[in-house]
Amino acid sequence: MSHGSPSENSILERILKRMADSTKNLSGRAAHLGIGDDAALFRPKRGHEVILTCDWFLEGTHFLREKHPPDAVGWKCLARALSDVAAMGGVPRCFLLSLAMPESHTGRWLDAFLGGLRRASRKFDCTLAGGDTTRQRKILINVTVVGEIPNARAVLRSGARAGDIIYVTGRLGEAELGLRILRSSRSPVRPSNPFLKKHLYPDPRLAVGQWLAEKRLATSMMDLSDGLSTDLPRLCVASGVGADVENEKLPVVQHPSAGRGPGVDPLQLALHGGDDYELLFTVPWKMAKDLPRSLIGVALTPIGRITERPGVKMLEGNGHERQLVAGGWDSFRNTR
Repeated sequence: MSHGSPSENSILERILKRMADSTKNLSGRAAHLGIGDDAALFRPKRGHEVILTCDWFLEGTHFLREKHPPDAVGWKCLARALSDVAAMGGVPRCFLLSLAMPESHTGRWLDAFLGGLRRASRKFDCTLAGGDTTRQRKILINVTVVGEIPNARAVLRSGARAGDIIYVTGRLGEAELGLRILRSSRSPVRPSNPFLKKHLYPDPRLAVGQWLAEKRLATSMMDLSDGLSTDLPRLCVASGVGADVENEKLPVVQHPSAGRGPGVDPLQLALHGGDDYELLFTVPWKMAKDLPRSLIGVALTPIGRITERPGVKMLEGNGHERQLVAGGWDSFRNTR
């Protein structure tokens, strides 16, 4: 390493300084031994199971260095991993950060990245407990989240039954629309742009997932990370069922350009757009009446019904039906 280049220790010190309020006061918390030793120690609450999930966030695949603000990269790398905990109805407790980057980005870019990560850590009460750093030509991020849930309370993908009502939270396709706006912008984007918010700063539906698990209303649940047309068939396969979806019930994007111009069809965005991190869940039809239209400001929308017949069909307003073909995100096919 050349004279004046940052060392791994100096980068770790920078992370610790920027994330100080996310690593201190671990005593009595789930992660009661965090950064500073060879590994962290995790102690779940009595009567709880541990939830483990990890998520890659890679330059060129999930974000563009020249387009995505570094603080948004920091926020999103944690938020998208937390969405997996939300999908089981769990509570996040701590996370591990593995970060590879070029030497040129160990200064201002890293500080901005850590600022966004720190905000997400505080917002979702998820403590940084450790991780690893190394040098690499591209920016590569891996986040491992540890959560917990009362024993036998986790909501799985495999519990849907014929007759269950299919629900989604929020609006579908907003993140994909935000990505398209970002990619088409010739100048640096304004993170405050409301049409970019969901793409840059997703809000994992932790409270909704926890409420559904606590009330034992959801028979199955998963998060929508790759698009409804890709994720709903996964839930159906796990449960050994099929689904009918009514396209007129889908909560689509609301944007001045929606419905005008090529590639801005709200229905197609809702079906195939990824990165929404909304919840997809099923509820027995007899219990659907107990669901409010919204919860903590998040809309809960019924979009169809689980069937015994395998496969996912779209029911159109004119009475026609068609097979829903997966057209969402595929990490071996797509890049940003």
